[in-house]
Amino acid sequence: MRYTIPLCLLLAPCALTGQTRASVRRAVGSITPEDLRRHIGVLADDSMRGRATPSPELEKVAAYIAGEFKRVGLKPGGERGTYLQRYSIERVQLVAESSVVSLSGAVTATWRLGTDLQLFGGSPPSGATTGAALLVTGTPTADGPLDSAAIAGKVVFVPFDGAPAPVVRLVRRLHPAAVIGIGRWPDSIWTMLAARQTRIISRNPGQGAPGPPAFITRDMTAQPLLAQAGLDLDSSRAAMTRPVALQPLSGVSVRLAMHERVLERASAPNVIGILEGSDPKLKNEYVFFTAHMDHIGTPGAGEGCAARGGDSVCNGADDDASGSAAVIEAANAFSLLTPHPRRSLVFMTVSGEERGLWGSSHFVEHPTVPLQDIVADLNTDMVGRNWKDTIAVIGKEHSDLGATLNRVAASHPELHMTPIDDIWPQEGFYFRSDHYNFARKGIPILFFFNGTHPDYHEVSDELAKIDAEKESRIVKLDFYLGLEIAGSPERPKWNPESYKRIVQGAN
Repeated sequence: MRYTIPLCLLLAPCALTGQTRASVRRAVGSITPEDLRRHIGVLADDSMRGRATPSPELEKVAAYIAGEFKRVGLKPGGERGTYLQRYSIERVQLVAESSVVSLSGAVTATWRLGTDLQLFGGSPPSGATTGAALLVTGTPTADGPLDSAAIAGKVVFVPFDGAPAPVVRLVRRLHPAAVIGIGRWPDSIWTMLAARQTRIISRNPGQGAPGPPAFITRDMTAQPLLAQAGLDLDSSRAAMTRPVALQPLSGVSVRLAMHERVLERASAPNVIGILEGSDPKLKNEYVFFTAHMDHIGTPGAGEGCAARGGDSVCNGADDDASGSAAVIEAANAFSLLTPHPRRSLVFMTVSGEERGLWGSSHFVEHPTVPLQDIVADLNTDMVGRNWKDTIAVIGKEHSDLGATLNRVAASHPELHMTPIDDIWPQEGFYFRSDHYNFARKGIPILFFFNGTHPDYHEVSDELAKIDAEKESRIVKLDFYLGLEIAGSPERPKWNPESYKRIVQGAN
């Protein structure tokens, strides 16, 4: 096999970054399949019971990673001089018997949670909320968009057939008091949904509600409301294929009163270590390397793990012990460079990703380094499986980081690793891992991801199925990319259209 040495490494020191050839070679050589397998073996061991958020085992994982950061000489980047940043968690339960939606005015009715309607999205309002009633039908288009001023603060009813219509998602972005979808639900499904209304859920109270509450109700419940307002439900449902239309339900006021009880309060950790940069000015800017250290635990954790045979631990070796191991290995490699990269590097493993990106959401709202000084986030989530010589890197098209990555990969053919674009845009993976919380704050990102597989969120996602040799080449590519970003005189730049859609659209 022919081995090609990149031109930069023939120079001592390298013109861009200042590191000597020997220093870079030593750093890259430290990234080994054996070390990656060892780290994954610890993180995904049965004794860690799937690292649910929160759990004692997650705390053990955080302590292990913090120990690795300390061992390689990273500075604590958490709170109060430690490697840890903590955020609050509550375990709560809706009280169905006292949670109601009351209609008054031209129509009078009381709908009870679990009997007449079900909560299926968002969070219940804190205390009581009242709004005028509005019916939305049709499909928004460029010529007939939704009127945000007409929707804000209203309780919006939306009829649909089958699954809730896409217009429900659009309505929820326009700040209604609540959305209530009207559908045809058989008794068997309705009974199953009702049983879930009083389940115990965990949440991060500091994250805020994930959008306004979204409920569903059945035709038999909503029909009298619409009839008394002079509307026919079947006609309204048929109108969903037509241009969008808004119909106020004159004289109808809706009051939502949802009650819940807090059963337990806890907290969960992020782990943060910093390698200080060598440039007097640029060391005040930061390149982040992130991954999530949590997984979905065991069947009792409430995150969807299901036992198979005698196995009841969802180990999460690929999701995302592989990414956390990548962060540990990258931290070790960068610590061996002489001198350090010009910009500072931050290595962070977060928790709560499986719960809804909790840890990264908390970090960007409570950053331990100035948010405006973070120039990029390189996120690794599931990088130990699938294709031997290919890795999907999501977000390449949204900033000049994509061009930088392509250039770096081309200059290192010895890695035999081709970064490709997102081949699953319909899955929305850009919004489903921790990099997104950085992106919505205006920080350019790249997301290294090998795609899902039959073992995704199953007890069979185990160490034996990890391709550590392949992952070592991905980490080396990530290392070279980080070195390029950390040494460049210019910060990465968004593509203007992407910035408008992703950053401005999220705020």
